[in-house]
Amino acid sequence: MEPRTEGHHTHLVVYHVVWCPKRRKAVLQGEIVDRLKYLVQQVVAQWNWEVISLEVQPDHVHLFLRGDTRHPVHRVIRAIKGRTSRFLRQEFPDLRKLPTLWTHSYYCGTAGNVSAAVIRRYIEAQKGR
Repeated sequence: MEPRTEGHHTHLVVYHVVWCPKRRKAVLQGEIVDRLKYLVQQVVAQWNWEVISLEVQPDHVHLFLRGDTRHPVHRVIRAIKGRTSRFLRQEFPDLRKLPTLWTHSYYCGTAGNVSAAVIRRYIEAQKGR
C-alpha cells in the first residue's frame, strides 16, 4: 500500500473494524450478505474512503478500509451501521425481530503498511469459518 498525498500532507490511514448484530444473532446469511456488502461499499465511497477487504460472517462483520485524515473513523462507522440497519430492516422483515440490527459497540484497530497484509490474510481466512 502506498501513502496518499492530499494537499500539503501525505498519509497512510487504514483501519480494521469489526461489529456484530444485536445479541450476536447469526442473521447475516443469504441475500442479506450481498445487500450488506453493496451498502457498505456505497457508504464508504461517499466518504471517499476505500474498502480493502470485507467479510461477513453469520454473526459479525470484518471490514478493512483505507481512510483519510479529514473524516474521523467513528463517523464513517456510524454512517455504515446506520444506513445498513435502515435498509436491511426495510428489505428483510425477519431482521425486525431484533430490537436493533447492530449493537452500539464495535472494534476498531489501526494498521500500518506492514500489518496490512497480515490483517488482509486474517480477514480472508474468515471465509472458511
